[in-house]
Amino acid sequence: MSWTGAVAGWVLGVSLGQSPTTLEAVRLHHTEATSLARREWVACVEQKCPDAGRLALLAGTLALSDGHAAEARDILSAGPAPALLEPYRAFYLGQARFYAGDAQGAALDFARVVEAPGAPLGLVTRARARLGESLLKAGQVKQAAGVLEAAVKAMPTPELYYQRAQARGESGNSEGQQADLLTVALRFPSHPYADDAVKWLMEEHRPGKSWGFAERTQRAEGLLSGGAAKRALDELDALNGARLTKEQSAKVALLRAKGLFALNREPEADKALAIARKGPVAIAAEAELLVARRVLRADENDKARALMAALDKKYASQPAGEEGAFFAGWIDLQAGRFAEAAKAFAAHGARYARSRRREEGLWFRALAHLRLEEYAKAREALDSLVTTFPRSGLVPQARYWTARSRELGGTSAAEVTPEYERLITTAPASFYALLASERLRELGQPAPASFPRPPLALELPRPPELALAVELTRAGLFRDAADEVESHVGRLRSAEQALPFAHALLGLGEFGHAHTVAARHLWGRAFGSREPDALAAFYPRAFSSAVEAAATAQKVDPFLVWAIMRRESAFKPEVMSAADARGLMQIIPKTATEIALKLSEPAPAPADLFSPERNIRYGAWYLARLMERFAHPVLAAAAYNAGPGSVAKWAVERGNLPLDLFVESIPFRETRGYVKQVVADLFLYRAFYGEKGEQPRLSLVVPAPAKEGVAF
Repeated sequence: MSWTGAVAGWVLGVSLGQSPTTLEAVRLHHTEATSLARREWVACVEQKCPDAGRLALLAGTLALSDGHAAEARDILSAGPAPALLEPYRAFYLGQARFYAGDAQGAALDFARVVEAPGAPLGLVTRARARLGESLLKAGQVKQAAGVLEAAVKAMPTPELYYQRAQARGESGNSEGQQADLLTVALRFPSHPYADDAVKWLMEEHRPGKSWGFAERTQRAEGLLSGGAAKRALDELDALNGARLTKEQSAKVALLRAKGLFALNREPEADKALAIARKGPVAIAAEAELLVARRVLRADENDKARALMAALDKKYASQPAGEEGAFFAGWIDLQAGRFAEAAKAFAAHGARYARSRRREEGLWFRALAHLRLEEYAKAREALDSLVTTFPRSGLVPQARYWTARSRELGGTSAAEVTPEYERLITTAPASFYALLASERLRELGQPAPASFPRPPLALELPRPPELALAVELTRAGLFRDAADEVESHVGRLRSAEQALPFAHALLGLGEFGHAHTVAARHLWGRAFGSREPDALAAFYPRAFSSAVEAAATAQKVDPFLVWAIMRRESAFKPEVMSAADARGLMQIIPKTATEIALKLSEPAPAPADLFSPERNIRYGAWYLARLMERFAHPVLAAAAYNAGPGSVAKWAVERGNLPLDLFVESIPFRETRGYVKQVVADLFLYRAFYGEKGEQPRLSLVVPAPAKEGVAF
């Protein structure tokens, strides 16, 4: 059933406000959504139908989002919305008036929301912030100051700090104004308001004076984190000539080196590092670790290995020393020096017994022994991992490789079969359960189903807390519905509360929130007890119409699309990563431009990638091309995460390994984990929703990739 049909199921006996076509267009961000909503509203007004207020709410908010503030104001002013939705109409009417230039009228609308009995807290918080801004713009400074005091406490954003600073200043509270502007300048140095805050603080409040070490380095660190390396260097340059201690000079040099490296000004960065390395031990160690990591990223592995070992020897009391010891072993492992790697990881575990990397070190030690075919030694490290870290996420792979090493060492099928079966039962959703199933089939043994019963959607009484979310969904205000849902999700305390809530969210099309609820409260029920009602929220066929249409058009497995979507965004369309990947399939704007070119479409604006329909369509196209080139879901998933070039290189270098060892040998930690989850989810989706009959198989042979094909 599509999500629109599911919504209809929840509101049987009540007419839908918008048509399913319009709601689908809004949900998927189709370009015709605004015109569809307006036509339905106009037709309703002409026919004097009772749903005009609800229809106006969607038509008005869509006009507002398109930048047509005056049109939105006229639509939203036409009449009241249903009682539950009236605070939202007032809020969006206030938005429309504000952007149409009527700050006084906007303030009145926002005040109505703040004062409305029973208005949702999240909406009241947003309205209070806009009320303060509107009053300030309307010249009602005293009233604005009071409102903004409360707004900042509820929502401490740089915008509100800056607006409160303005209100405080115009009210005569110069100390409060200075405090707020300092907050903006120091805590949010990359924000546009930070420049205005700095200008006021430097030119108006403290003319002729400059900031010192603490302020400049705090801003520099924030700017570096925000990717503004040039501006960070400007902050540090302002300290030239200042009287700094040796420790302060070393810290400035280290920050300067990071900024210079980010700008590819390596000779200057090396000079700065030379200063940092002469500083106190903690700074010197961090500087030398920075050097070693850069060398490692440049694939100068022998040099990086020597630098890491030197860190271990010189800075054993510092975090950098422990990192050096670990990466010395890791470099040996990647270079195929398995005996040296085993020795290095054993030394790391002995020397850094409290290391946060100790369990991973045990695993890599075991992997080195596996590659040497020293199966007894591998099992010794694996047993230590399971015994020392029984709750570790590495336990399923330790148990798989314990059984596999026994099989490779000549243990009979009768002895290893129970170990594989136990793994399938105890870690049913893992990549290792999938591998164990394949190993059992190789031994001529039947593989038990990871989950005896597929996911089951339930028709349960809707929790009363979701009444407003249903109304918002019926009105097409999906973002507001999501906010309303989120306000209740955090209050759930048990699986009994969470189960009906999750299924109600699935019915509303809130797949991401349903998954969040399940992850917080239904994990044991889904993967311990293996209950089908709990599984439904973990493995939904989200946005099914868009996925199936795109998969059919591109001739790619829709279950692979869902598996990628589950890993990339957990079904939340609004997600954006630190690398600027966007939407359900986490498409980067540059990649989207390449895909659009291949599809003979105009390049999309980055914001367009939050459209579920477009994002899914582009993701399906890209997956289809990856499968054409790599012909195996493991390689395609790896390429989706790490890029086709890297995966083609790995396949050439290590494609002779069996698939399980190939995956363990992927150099990137993130990609290893990504591949394992995606491929496990792919086969679970196939088992749950595919055609009944023989269970799908995972080829344990790594195919040679095509030389030609998608390369971006």
